[in-house]
Order: sequence, then C-alpha cells, then structure tokens
Amino acid sequence: MNRKVYITVVGLFVCLCVRAALAPDGRQQPFTVVIDAGHGGRDPGSIGSVSKEKTINLAVALKLGKLISDGHKDVHVIYTRKTDRFVEVIERANIANQHNADLFISIHANSVKKGAGVKGAETYTLGLAKTQENLEVAMLENSVILLEDNYEQRYEGFDPNSSESYIIFEYLQNMYLEQSISFASEIQKAFVSARRTNRGVRQAGFLVLKATSMPSVLIELGFISNKEEEQYMRSEAGQNQLAKSVYTAFTKYKGEYDRKQSYSDSPSAAKTRNTDSALQKNEQKQTAAGTPAANEQIIYKVQILISDRKLSANSAKLKGYAADCYEEDGLYKYTYGESTDFGSIVQVQKKISKDFKDAFIIRIKNGKRLNPNEK
Repeated sequence: MNRKVYITVVGLFVCLCVRAALAPDGRQQPFTVVIDAGHGGRDPGSIGSVSKEKTINLAVALKLGKLISDGHKDVHVIYTRKTDRFVEVIERANIANQHNADLFISIHANSVKKGAGVKGAETYTLGLAKTQENLEVAMLENSVILLEDNYEQRYEGFDPNSSESYIIFEYLQNMYLEQSISFASEIQKAFVSARRTNRGVRQAGFLVLKATSMPSVLIELGFISNKEEEQYMRSEAGQNQLAKSVYTAFTKYKGEYDRKQSYSDSPSAAKTRNTDSALQKNEQKQTAAGTPAANEQIIYKVQILISDRKLSANSAKLKGYAADCYEEDGLYKYTYGESTDFGSIVQVQKKISKDFKDAFIIRIKNGKRLNPNEK
C-alpha cells in the first residue's frame, strides 16, 4: 500500500470520528447501540459441519437486542440486519455513524483450518494485530469485502489477504480505545462467569471497526470448526447464554456511561460538586494552616482522548491543543486544562467540546487519578 493510499484511508478515518453529540433541538439523544450480526445472505461466513456462521450470528444478535430492549427502556437498539441478507462492511459502519450510535457490537463465530479442538470466546477492539493468529482472524472477517462490487475503489486498494495492507492499523489512533477495551473486558468476564473458555481481549485490524466513530467491539462467540462448540452455538440454550453474557456486560457498561453523564449533568451532580467544593475549601483552610500540603488538593482536568501509543506534540489528533499526557493501564491519556475549581474546568470542557465532543472531567490528587467515589 503506497503513501497516498495510507493518507487517504487515515483521512477517511479521522472524518468518520467526528459526530454530533446533541440532537438538532439541543436535547441529548437517547443511548443508541447498534448490533451487527456478521455476514449474511450470499456470505455464509465460516461453515461448520452442520451450520453456517451467519445463522448463529443473527440468532444471538436478535436475542441480545431483545434483552437490551426489555431491560433498558431508555436504550435505542438498531440492527445492521434482522434477516438473512447481505450487508456491505462499510454500510454496517455507516448505519452506526448515521444514527450517532454510542456503542457498536459486531457478533461473529471463529474458525480455524487446523486444530479442531480449539475453543473459547474472544473479544476484539481495533488495533494492529500483535500476533499472526489475530491477523488471520482479521483477514478471515475482512475477506467478505471481496463479495462487494468495486471493493478496490471503496476500500482504497485495501487487500484483505495481504499482510502489507494491515500496516495501516499501526498508524490509526482510536479515540474510543479506552471505552472499547473496557466493554470488551466486561464481555470476557461475563463469558468466564458462564464457564466459557476465556481467550481474552485482543486487537486486530477489522475494517468494520475502523470505519465506526464510537466505542466498538467485535465478538468471536466460539469456534464453529469445533463440533462441540458448534453444537453449543447453534442450540437455543447456548445462544441464550451467549446473548445473556453480552447483555450483562452491556448493563455494566451502560451503568458506567450513565454515571459519567450524571456526574456533570444530573441534579445529584450538583450535590457532588457542592461536596467537592466543600472539600476544596476545607483543604484550602488546612493548607493555609500548614497541613495538608498543596499537592493534596483535588485538581480537575478535561480528558480529551486516549491512544495506545504516545503522540507527538504536533499530532493532528490533538487538534492544536497543548495537551498533557499521563499513562494508565498501558494507555496514553491526554488532558487539557487544569484547575482546583470545578466551575472553571466545566467552562474549559464546554469551550473545547466543539473539537472533542466526548471529553469528560477527571479528578487528580497526589498525582493520581481518583475513582468517581474517592474523595
């Protein structure tokens, strides 16, 4: 892949990452999740001894969607397909982008040519495949574009069967990486609770994830090439358990999402701010008396993005802002602004919201980020 193609693809990715946070009338939109049943129609996906991946994916997707709709009345559930039909990869992402989705879940089943005993579930986020195994999974899933018309032009010369094409994913910085990994981790925890073999959270270059502009994961429910797992995934009980596991993870993710929203928006947030303000005043009084030290005060910052690699000061991802960086859980997290006054940092957040719509406020004490419930 030449430099011109790299630049074009990266430019497309950056454009797709810009989405509106508010409805036209200024009201915040309801939480929207897009559930993507992989493959479909003339694309069967992987084929087992008696079943096709596309059928398993759709069954679990529909069950998951129903669980979410029944359990979360405030969530808008959208499907990329609800029947056995072919949907192009870019169209699946477009559905999520056009609806300003808050979360994208792509459901698949895995397969290997050798090793019929391989089993277990794994969840992927966007990134450069660190192992040959992860790369092969991405190649298998991305090969569906070969069934599309004019795929060479549509995907800027991307060849799903060429390892060289996947170098592009080394240069992509996903601003939703932290949220995606967090959700993926909850999914794997839920699979473990359901006594599924845990193959962990992984990264690879999936085209459908690259084109979405929100936290996104791709789930490999199990191996259709393993007869035992195939039987489990095609059974009603197995599909219900798989859907329930993802639903459990979704519920935890949604709860965390709501907590972050309410932290700065809800009436209870005002109480939290008042508590923080009182704590700050108390800290200021104590500091004036000589204890505790000034660095024990709570400092507010606006977190603007997360990257799996350190960015240069002039990176386009920072959009010209002189951001600070701290490392946590193997990720580089970038913040802008700093104040001991909550009201002041809220103004900073509002000011930069035009460039970083998903920016949120964090608290730092003694050089470490505080959890929401920590004082």
